[in-house]
Amino acid sequence: MGDWRNQLYFGDNLDVLRNKIGDESVDLIYLDPPFNSKADYNVLFKEVDGTPSAAQIHAFTDFWHWDEVAARTFHELVTGGNA
Repeated sequence: MGDWRNQLYFGDNLDVLRNKIGDESVDLIYLDPPFNSKADYNVLFKEVDGTPSAAQIHAFTDFWHWDEVAARTFHELVTGGNA
């Protein structure tokens, strides 16, 4: 897994965490888009035969926003507090 710092991966988060990242080796900012869509998201179900079901439940409302605290924390983690 190498001796590196501040590595960025693009991919499925579980695949990357299981196959690219050593256990107990990372300070991680985890972000999962979409961001600030201001949308409500539902869990959709399928019928036994696989066809879409009318049944659904509310999963979450996206209201996240990037603020000064997030920006400062990101900067400190990426630079190690330098610069």
